[in-house]
Amino acid sequence: MSTTTAPPTGYATIDMAAPRVPMTRLVKVEMRKLVNTRAGFWLVMAMLIIAALITTAMLIWAPDDQLTFGQMFGMMNIPFGFLLPVLAILLVTSEWSQRTGLVTFTIEPKRARVVIAKLIVSLIAALGAVLAALALGAIGNLLAALFHDGPGVGSWDMTWTGVGNSALLQFLALLQGFGFGMLIMNSAAAIVLYFVLPTVWSIVAAIIPWLRENVQQWADLGSAMGPFQSGDAVSGEAWQHLASAAAIWILLPLLLGTWRLLRSEVK
Repeated sequence: MSTTTAPPTGYATIDMAAPRVPMTRLVKVEMRKLVNTRAGFWLVMAMLIIAALITTAMLIWAPDDQLTFGQMFGMMNIPFGFLLPVLAILLVTSEWSQRTGLVTFTIEPKRARVVIAKLIVSLIAALGAVLAALALGAIGNLLAALFHDGPGVGSWDMTWTGVGNSALLQFLALLQGFGFGMLIMNSAAAIVLYFVLPTVWSIVAAIIPWLRENVQQWADLGSAMGPFQSGDAVSGEAWQHLASAAAIWILLPLLLGTWRLLRSEVK
């Protein structure tokens, strides 16, 4: 005698009509990922500690004519500009190097939305770095005026052009790290190549006369950024050099990295 077995019930199904995850929630999640790991937390702490050490060193040893807001602000940008791209690399490679991609892309199958959320968080971090550099520079300038009495000490000589140039450089450095992270998809390799490849190219371009005279200013991002490190307005030619170098070292990795990320197998 045979019996009919009732089909099992209670299995969860996917509701295809459910609304997708809001972009604001994705941004909040990626914001937490930025700082709630040990690497991310200590990178942020390292930026602040190095900035504090630079301020202390300047107050003790720097000549009086360098104890101004512009100089302080410029020095504060050094640790942020150096370590912030590393933070962006860790953020964009987390799904691949820490093997969380299966969870992330199951909750949000559209990978492009995850990439956009990560990019928004990275740009927010760059803006926060600029504001932090302004705040720390102002604190250092006030301390310089308090402990030193030389001519020009404590001068608020920073211009809006200088602030804009510094913000632009922070955003470009971060986008470069972001692009390298998406293209390579491995934290350690992306960090190493982010620092090594531009440095090697700069050395080679400086050594070979033809490259130095005809190519370097158009294809070396570090050289193209040079005129923007001052507080003065730059010429149209400098903007052309920056646009050309940024297309090679920032836009190209971003495009190739996006193409690769959208098509890579999630494991």
